[in-house]
Amino acid sequence: MSDFDLGRAVLALARSAIAERLRLGTLATFQDASLEEPRASFVTLKLAEQLRGCVGSVERRRALRDDVCANAVAAAFADPRFAPLQARELAQISIEVSLLSAEERIEVASEEELIARLRPGIDGLMLEYGWRRGTLLPQVWRDLQDPRAFVAAVKLKAGLPEDFWSPGMLVSRYAVTTWAEHGIETAGEEHTSPPAAVVL
Repeated sequence: MSDFDLGRAVLALARSAIAERLRLGTLATFQDASLEEPRASFVTLKLAEQLRGCVGSVERRRALRDDVCANAVAAAFADPRFAPLQARELAQISIEVSLLSAEERIEVASEEELIARLRPGIDGLMLEYGWRRGTLLPQVWRDLQDPRAFVAAVKLKAGLPEDFWSPGMLVSRYAVTTWAEHGIETAGEEHTSPPAAVVL
């Protein structure tokens, strides 16, 4: 399956999974080995260009087909920042599916070193400290173009103070290939990525 066809498939799966939950349609069917491979994905919903839900996985625990469908339903109905999607909204939302590469662990001695090594517009970033974990997709660079602000936002996602740093912090980056219902874009080169449900 080409990238174009894969994009069409995952977008159709995401939309049909939401429609099925709303009892407005049935799940799309595609037969291709690439949809059966364990992958990690994020599904983002927008309404009038505003975020309406975003939920994803950062580890490869299930087949891409299942991961996209589960994340689409979660983005529509279980993102705690938004009320569950209503049937009347389905035709108005736009859907974006991001396929994560593998994580690349970055060994850094300080936050300053991390900031210097980040590639704005390319890197998705994950920070882990103890049981806390936060991540932001590369798309967020559009709104947070300063690397220091980007890192601070990921720390807040992890439930950590903006000025927190510890030698025990685990730092990883990843790239994504993103398909939206209006096109396709690639952020970064392919590494290979990991799984856990995360709200973006």
